[in-house]
Amino acid sequence: MIPLRSTERTYSVATATATLIVVNILIFLYEISIPPVAQEPFIMRWGIVPDQITGHLYSLVTSMFLHGGWLHLLGNMMFLWVFGRNVEDLIGSGPYLAFYLACGVAAGVLQVVTSPYSRVPTIGASGAIAGVMGAYLVKFPRARIVTLVPIIVFITTMEIPAWIMLIWWFVIQLFSGFGSLATANYTGGGTAWFAHIGGFVAGMLLIRKFAAKRPRWKAWNDE
Repeated sequence: MIPLRSTERTYSVATATATLIVVNILIFLYEISIPPVAQEPFIMRWGIVPDQITGHLYSLVTSMFLHGGWLHLLGNMMFLWVFGRNVEDLIGSGPYLAFYLACGVAAGVLQVVTSPYSRVPTIGASGAIAGVMGAYLVKFPRARIVTLVPIIVFITTMEIPAWIMLIWWFVIQLFSGFGSLATANYTGGGTAWFAHIGGFVAGMLLIRKFAAKRPRWKAWNDE
């Protein structure tokens, strides 16, 4: 399922969300402009390498602005745009940016904790975006997400309740993450499932610490 847009109305321009998308795209363009021989050292330096995290704590932030390919980048940016606008609209651009970065750091920390011996760099904005999705579940559970859905050989769009889509997504991350721990001598690699889990849970918890900037009646659920 690919989310296309939310039916929840916004009341302000999503400045921070748009800026994050532009920055991610610009950094990716820089990544692919680097000579192939220099790309791996670049990723190893700025991505999260759990086995080398001591002395490289800055990578908990820098890693969330790196991506492994166009599909990785565009998929993340689509999710960020669909879910990020409403969360930013609710709490304001400045607090939203702080919230986004905090979720990304929390995601990186859990990934390190669950694969401490991995020498494979973790990169991507998906942990921070998972935090935005967790916040969306808490604040806009009754919203509906227009979603691209493949049905056998056909592709159609459906409006899916946000709470169903987001809980389903989280359950997949849980099963995949804990399934990866069953691998003998697990050292990481592939999808950073626990970064997704950590970001999502952090988003659900942290969003409650951010005051809504707009009247309560304009949000689905602002307890």
